[in-house]
Amino acid sequence: MQLHLERPDHEFFLRGADGAGALVNDRRLTASFLLSPDTLVESWPVRDVAAMSPADLEPLFALSPELVLLGCGDRQTFPPAATLAACLSRGIGLETMTNAAAARTFNVLASEGRRVVAGFVLAG
Repeated sequence: MQLHLERPDHEFFLRGADGAGALVNDRRLTASFLLSPDTLVESWPVRDVAAMSPADLEPLFALSPELVLLGCGDRQTFPPAATLAACLSRGIGLETMTNAAAARTFNVLASEGRRVVAGFVLAG
């Protein structure tokens, strides 16, 4: 059996993520960040999903998502209702999951050409 390396047709690819860090392409990140298929924002001040405000989502909205993935660290945590409502009122889906699950989901959706934006909360 021959194996072939497939390169994604978008600029950024998540090789993996956990609660402490993530590997985007070949770059190791240890602080919370935002990611779309063509944009990496390395400084996102969110440290606690349960304390997020609607204003914390504004940098994600600036990337024009149809869907927002929220990587919550090592365990799934939900943001306050007002933060969820900020997405819903704009017609943008919001899914929360662990960072590892969000990384896998991001890669699948990006490879399908979806306009996905992910925010990853890291303990660093």
